[in-house]
Amino acid sequence: MGLPKLKHAPYNLRMADQTTTKLVGLIKDLKLYLHGIPYITMFIVFHNSVVDYSYSMLLGRPWLRDAKMAHDWGSNIVTI
Repeated sequence: MGLPKLKHAPYNLRMADQTTTKLVGLIKDLKLYLHGIPYITMFIVFHNSVVDYSYSMLLGRPWLRDAKMAHDWGSNIVTI
């Protein structure tokens, strides 16, 4: 995919159910384009051993805030 190599992640991730998981690594300062608008993002990469069909990357709230995204929880629609 042309992504940069993973950087070492010196910490663990605490999940919503309070379990912890070791991170595979970090991808820092990746430029992501959404509708032609560039955003600098950081991906936290981890394996979720509880749910086999989940994504293996987590895009967190700082990016959502920077992109000024709105989440309608009732209809589960995310808009910019």
